Amino acid sequence: MARSERSTSHGINENLSGAWLASLPTFLFIALPFIGLVLAVHPKEWLNGIRSDTAQQALWLTLRTTSISTALCFCFGMPAAYLLARTRFWGKEILDTLTDLPSTIPPVVAGVALLFAFGRYGLIGKYLTVAGITIGFTTTAVVMAQTFIALPYFLKSARSGFESVDIKLEHTARLLGISRIKTFFSITLPLVRPAIVAGLVLAWARALSEFGATMMFAGSFPGRTQTLSLAVVSAMDSDTQTAVAISTLSVIFGVSALIAAKLILRAGGESRA
Repeated sequence: MARSERSTSHGINENLSGAWLASLPTFLFIALPFIGLVLAVHPKEWLNGIRSDTAQQALWLTLRTTSISTALCFCFGMPAAYLLARTRFWGKEILDTLTDLPSTIPPVVAGVALLFAFGRYGLIGKYLTVAGITIGFTTTAVVMAQTFIALPYFLKSARSGFESVDIKLEHTARLLGISRIKTFFSITLPLVRPAIVAGLVLAWARALSEFGATMMFAGSFPGRTQTLSLAVVSAMDSDTQTAVAISTLSVIFGVSALIAAKLILRAGGESRA
């Protein structure tokens, strides 16, 4: 019996060794560019790059706009996530596909679409222009582009959270005379909170890295629409060290967001278990 177990364990270890060897190129392919980026600039030069006017303006604009866009993802995404997770209706698959669309098309195309919808001569923008409201190539356009691209990431996480909650809990609460709204806030929402928070973190990270849609719909004007991603492109023409410093800072933000999201989801799963 013991010999059989050792033989099985040895076979599994051999399979895992082969899997590690086959997977190594994948991990290296992903890791090496980031390693090269980190090693490309001296710490002192990195600090100088981060302290530059280009980096500082882009940083604070990005933090401000991504905070607003993440809040908008929560406000718009929560009802939609709950609807898609809890109800069945004709056309649900169409709406489900529609909510995934911003994450599957090229961001540049998303920016062009936003421009033709909300730009000065766009489908809705032309009426806003008459009313004296301009959206294209403003800070508002940055927020809209970030929200448009980041929303699917929050929707997926929040919807998955709602689907993981046993609907019988809600039905039981209703049978006990608890209102639908109170059931949602006292039972469903606490159970879904980790998925929602993780979704917000991922949406924020995606908004932070947004480039194409912002470039097409908002342009790249320092202090007004030039976010961190756009500042990298601008700095590459004149100050490579600043571009590398901003790029490294963006990677730090992205890694931090991913780790935070994983920890939140793991803690939520452990508390539920």
